[in-house]
Amino acid sequence: MLDIKQMPLIVITGLPCSGKTKRTLELKEFFETKQVTVTIISEDAAIQKAGYNKNTYFAESKNEKGVRADIKSDVQRYLNSKDVLIIDGSNYIKGCRYEIYCLCKLYKTPQCTLHCDIPVEHAWLWNENRPESEKYTREIFDALVMRYEAPDSKNRWDSPLFAVSPEDELQFENIYSALFNVKAPKPNMSTQCPLLSSTNYLYDMDKITQEIVNEILAAKQIGIENDIKIQKYGHTLKNSGNAAQLTKLRRQFLTYTKMQQVAPDQIALLFIQYLNSSL
Repeated sequence: MLDIKQMPLIVITGLPCSGKTKRTLELKEFFETKQVTVTIISEDAAIQKAGYNKNTYFAESKNEKGVRADIKSDVQRYLNSKDVLIIDGSNYIKGCRYEIYCLCKLYKTPQCTLHCDIPVEHAWLWNENRPESEKYTREIFDALVMRYEAPDSKNRWDSPLFAVSPEDELQFENIYSALFNVKAPKPNMSTQCPLLSSTNYLYDMDKITQEIVNEILAAKQIGIENDIKIQKYGHTLKNSGNAAQLTKLRRQFLTYTKMQQVAPDQIALLFIQYLNSSL
């Protein structure tokens, strides 16, 4: 009998044409043999729903932002069920995978990451064998390869990480165990040191994130738009946003993290990573 408080999530990630949807369907079939309902959030379906094809979608970053926001909204909605949830998509930005991780922590949801690991030219050959309407152009394919941020098991938001090559069988039972037979979470920085009181924690979160936003806006006032160095915390913002964008993203970040205490010296880094993935 499954614990209905568990709402497991699998994040699929990989290069274009690396077999992500194939692996998603294999996982769906396996979990259904365990009498587990599976819900799939498909990046391809979200792209089509937004009115794009894959090449026009990935050609403009503003197109991606809207669809990624829709996917995150779907994740948040479906995490309220007891189904296994699979995000079938490239998930190529580590900051976006971190945001999903924060949602899982918020809802106390087990998760794992499946990396469809494939040589680039192998993926391109698979692309060439697709129907014309489903192919990536070489320009878009190469751009996605360059932008891809591979998962790393050392990153808590990518762990536990399962890598699978085209010739490999999925580690079905290990994946099942990672989601349904999980032990108590390992201590992190917030549990290895005395916990902050709720009031102090929220105060620190609010103060640090507001200081960062103020530094960004100050830099913009003197004409600095990119690679903004946040002097006080020693981190760099790749691209700036306007005041309204920064306020909205700061509010979202506070919502994601208010249920998960992190050490004060990690707040600035995590906020900058969040901004870098969103702007």
